[in-house]
Amino acid sequence: MSSSMKNSSLEKSDTVAKNEEIEYKGVRALPYIIGNEAFEKLGTIGTLWNLLVYLTTVFNMNTIAATNMVNIFSGTSNFGTLVGAFLCDTYFGRYNMLAFSSIASVLGMICLSLSAAMPQLHPPSCEAKSSTCKGPTAGQYTFLVTGFGFLVLGAAGIRPCNLAFGADQFNPNTESGRRGINNFFNWYYFTFTFAVMVSLTVIVYVQSNINWAIGLGIPAFLMFLSCVVFFVGKRMYVVIMPQGSPLTSMAQVMVAASKKRQLHLPDQPSESLFDYISPNSTNSKLPYTDQFRFLNRAAIITSEDRINSDGSASNPWKLCTIQQVEEMKCVVRVLPIWIAGIIYYVVLNQLQTFVVFQATQADRRVGHASFKIPAASYQIFQMLSLTIWIPIYDRIMIPCLRKITKEENGITILQRMGFGIIVGIATMILSGAVEEWRRRVALTEPTIGVAPRKGKISSLSASWFIPQMALSGISEGFTLIAQIEFFYKQFPENMRSFAGSCLFCGFASSNYLCSLIITVVHKVTKDASGGSWLDQDLNKARLDYFYYLIAALEVINFGYFMICATWYKYKGSQAKSSHEIAMEKTNTKSSPSCTHASSQV
Repeated sequence: MSSSMKNSSLEKSDTVAKNEEIEYKGVRALPYIIGNEAFEKLGTIGTLWNLLVYLTTVFNMNTIAATNMVNIFSGTSNFGTLVGAFLCDTYFGRYNMLAFSSIASVLGMICLSLSAAMPQLHPPSCEAKSSTCKGPTAGQYTFLVTGFGFLVLGAAGIRPCNLAFGADQFNPNTESGRRGINNFFNWYYFTFTFAVMVSLTVIVYVQSNINWAIGLGIPAFLMFLSCVVFFVGKRMYVVIMPQGSPLTSMAQVMVAASKKRQLHLPDQPSESLFDYISPNSTNSKLPYTDQFRFLNRAAIITSEDRINSDGSASNPWKLCTIQQVEEMKCVVRVLPIWIAGIIYYVVLNQLQTFVVFQATQADRRVGHASFKIPAASYQIFQMLSLTIWIPIYDRIMIPCLRKITKEENGITILQRMGFGIIVGIATMILSGAVEEWRRRVALTEPTIGVAPRKGKISSLSASWFIPQMALSGISEGFTLIAQIEFFYKQFPENMRSFAGSCLFCGFASSNYLCSLIITVVHKVTKDASGGSWLDQDLNKARLDYFYYLIAALEVINFGYFMICATWYKYKGSQAKSSHEIAMEKTNTKSSPSCTHASSQV
């Protein structure tokens, strides 16, 4: 430790000091983690994306009940990542959390496959009934929800931890280690895309056209292989122990600011604000800012406050550092942007649910052949569009935009988000126009059949849904990837697990919001005959009106986002340093560094 004066960059964290003692396996551990990730995604995505069809065809649920159940399940899975991130960082560590969650996911997949394979665990087929379809019994419903419960536990631990665990295998203090981390992110994104492609084609086809028991048994087996691959590589992994939750520091700021709410803030923060950084901190030094000044009271030094010999506060619940306060401000600043993202995700949610129902009442035949594309497989065009758009944006759009805007990456993170919201509005308008066309053809022209429990199948080709799905992929390529980069960069370094869970919590909140919107619209538009805009038979419904309503909601959201983006200050930019205020009394500005994160997803 005597060389710490010469190596000040290494004394920021005790973790860095311990890196010399850690034997990083790097690329050698990568096959086990990537293999685990590939099998896990193959095992879950195919099931989750086709879950609406399963609930309506096997469990005989109506459209509204099935959609709400999927939204609630997805919302709970995503919101659970916040709890998973907290438990991981505070108590269990990433390896233990991933091990537990992988086993839970296997149990959940087994329950779902058994619910399809055993006649006692699902209601009889509607084809065997001449009048009405019998819904699930209390026992059947309980078994189904139990399977969902295990899947929620699995998602809560896997989603916030898997990326960070993979990055743990590389030494972040060497050039080769940092390059390995970037390569891991690239492989992770490729694996995710590959799993979606296979799931939405092969697995969904088996489920919809061959047998649900086999179609759900395959993902269950793949999830089991995921666990096997993960545990086989145990000796190769670098396992980092938990170092405590950053939520404690945030709580201390709130408590200390509340206790000192009557104190007057100094004009010059360097006069009486506690400016101290722990040598164990992994976070970068943040300059003083004037936003949310009420939090600055937590760092006011009073006569009652005691300072330890090492410079730290004796009671951090009464006195916090400027660094702690600024880290808290980073999180608070993100929240308005996060809320705008919640409303944006409504677009993606609607296309992942109602497009499936639209496809079941459209012509899904390929040419004049008897082969039909499974209804859930049309969502693959969203992923294809996203996959194609990312390299086009990276290699072509960014250089062109850079010449115009003089920005290093063409446009800023928030500008990318805003453009994605605009494309999302266009997606909803196009979706409404296509649905209006599909419905008109079904009501005025000869149909090609009748969909089970729904209505006449329109002769309009389901291929007309491809443009809106492609447009949705481009919108996602702007907004979603920009949000991933935004959360990663704007949160303090020790909260990047929470940054990942913040994205999924946005998904969760959007799922609940979608469920609320669907329920309200169904009740408000319900007529005397029992029909509504969201009638189970889309030929009787007005899904096009619903899409236009979502488009109007997104227009309002875009206005709100513009206000938030104008107000937002990037972390470390346009901020006042306490020393600069005291000595120069001038503002310093630094442009935010916007590195495109599509290669790090």
